[in-house]
Amino acid sequence: MSDRNPTPPPIPRPQILTERALSALERFFHIEAVSGIVLLLAAIAALIWANSPAADSYEHFWHTQVTLGIGAYSVSPSLHFLVNDGLMTIFFLVVGAEIRQEIKDGALANLRLATLPLGAALGGVLMPAALYLAFNHGSVASTGWAVPTATDIAFAVGVLALLGKSIPSGVRVLLLALAIIDDIVAILIIAVFYTASLDYLGLLVAAVGVLLVLVLQRMGVGKAYAYIVPGAIVWFGLLKTGVHPTLAGVLLGLMTPVVSKPMTERPLDTLQRTLHELVDRFSHRGADAQAVAEPLKQLRHAQREVLPPVQRVQMGLHPWVAYVIMPLFALANAGVSLSGVDLGESVPQHVFLGVMLALVLGKPLGVLLASVVLVKLKVCALPEGVTWRGVTLVGLLAGIGFTMSIFIAALAFADPALLSAAKLSVLAASTLAAVLGVCWGKATFGKTYAAQRNGA
Repeated sequence: MSDRNPTPPPIPRPQILTERALSALERFFHIEAVSGIVLLLAAIAALIWANSPAADSYEHFWHTQVTLGIGAYSVSPSLHFLVNDGLMTIFFLVVGAEIRQEIKDGALANLRLATLPLGAALGGVLMPAALYLAFNHGSVASTGWAVPTATDIAFAVGVLALLGKSIPSGVRVLLLALAIIDDIVAILIIAVFYTASLDYLGLLVAAVGVLLVLVLQRMGVGKAYAYIVPGAIVWFGLLKTGVHPTLAGVLLGLMTPVVSKPMTERPLDTLQRTLHELVDRFSHRGADAQAVAEPLKQLRHAQREVLPPVQRVQMGLHPWVAYVIMPLFALANAGVSLSGVDLGESVPQHVFLGVMLALVLGKPLGVLLASVVLVKLKVCALPEGVTWRGVTLVGLLAGIGFTMSIFIAALAFADPALLSAAKLSVLAASTLAAVLGVCWGKATFGKTYAAQRNGA
């Protein structure tokens, strides 16, 4: 018996400490508020860098050319392009996967569930756009009407997480659904209003990439790296088309399967069977690597297929998006030189005020008014546990535009003065919306929610 089940050797203390540290770090990175804090710190670092004695190095660094080539063919994009048009494609891939999952079995699964967040999101798009145009109608700044229409999911949910468990779960679900619909609207706005004339050859290239993805899915290929080349073809095709290439991420995310691929037996049954095989083979002396190679292969395959691809994509890419890509985006785009923003000039001033009022006032007002109209007309009802105070909180947090608003601003304004004014206003408005949301949440739910839940 002792030969078959030898006593395992003692685990070295450094290994124990390392495993504990890694486990604690993993739990820390899954706290939603942390990603928002990291994003905020990156934005602050960019602002400090762009307004420090080394300010010139900020622009020089992000416009550094990086040469990529194969043989005689080479390209030299800037670091700024690689972040905004390259890495952000992965961000949009996760957004597309989230939308796909919500359509399958989430807040967008049917019209009854989606009506309130859909109406609230549209109100939160139309009202800010109208307020912005009221300030900038007829001027060159009117092209930025879409800047205050977006909501930053990570930042908004991170701020909500700071309020703790006093917030009803229904409020969080409503905010998530609204932010996801906001993303859909923002994606449509980018595709329709911020796309130059189309190059139809690019569409053909993108279609080839999409076809390759469909063929691989039909063949049952589940390894993520197999889709890198087809995804790159879609990205290049959209870039050539004139559509912003990051939309390739959305398209691929929406194409991600929501169910595991068909197998001769359920993944859980395969896991159970192969585990028994491994135990049986290792219980005999002399079991070599070849004897257990096939069960181990089946085990890895079944383990992968326990979760559908749409969830695997989100789980696998979320840490990279939350802690690498979005902070890099903030670092590359939030560095507004205050000396370069002249709010004494009429047009930049109107851009600044238009975005500020649209995000801080227009967002909550649009969300609340649209929700009130829909509920009063009995088109839908408030979710269980959600009060009008909760809807107001959602509206305030929806005013945190940040990532998507800055992204749209970069597409909307070619004039550096207007772009700087828009970025500064997005940063200021998002910060103010976050502070107002936290204050409202603390005042509303900090002491009263427990009493309301118990009978009020």
